[in-house]
Amino acid sequence: MSTNQEIHLLKNRFRGFYPVVIDVETAGFNAQTDALLEIGVTTLNMDEKGWLKKESSLHFHIIPFHGSTIQPEAIAFNRIDPFNPLRGAISEQEALFFIFEKIKKSMQNNNCSKSIIVAHNATFDHNFIMAAIKRTGIQNNPFHPFATFDTAALSGLVVGQTVLAKACKAAGLFFDNKQAHSALYDTQKTAELFCELVNRWKRLGGWPVHNENNT
Repeated sequence: MSTNQEIHLLKNRFRGFYPVVIDVETAGFNAQTDALLEIGVTTLNMDEKGWLKKESSLHFHIIPFHGSTIQPEAIAFNRIDPFNPLRGAISEQEALFFIFEKIKKSMQNNNCSKSIIVAHNATFDHNFIMAAIKRTGIQNNPFHPFATFDTAALSGLVVGQTVLAKACKAAGLFFDNKQAHSALYDTQKTAELFCELVNRWKRLGGWPVHNENNT
């Protein structure tokens, strides 16, 4: 494989990290005590010319873990009824098992050594995912323990907006406010935004990096 082709491999774009876009809906702000209610996951791939694209999405409604807190103001905001039997909710452990299996396959396909969470205001989502992993005791956590790619920060730099809906619109992407605060919709839009920001940097000539060390 030529050096030019190597540059366009996903494993070489983020130092061996495989980016996984995550969005969670919760029953509060405390990852240790408040229930995790939804997880949306979107995986990514890179084409032969080095353009980052969405691959596929997973979405799970989550059963509140035993002893978790449900904050009324959080439920009023995201309009989720945690105990509605029609949600088809599964346990945190089941959801993480399916998510990890998908990520593992995508990492192998892209020869990446570790996954990294991409999210909008990523510390929030990262904290809830890590807390769920710890609670369930599930093994082989693919995610970096503290590093993330935060699209709120990236959007502030590139398009001058930090709110997801406004950042998407500023980046030229459609955003339906009526569908917002669904983990599936928000992870898909965050994935589109992340891809646009990464690809825009490439279109502007910022990637691949050209300097004295690789000429």
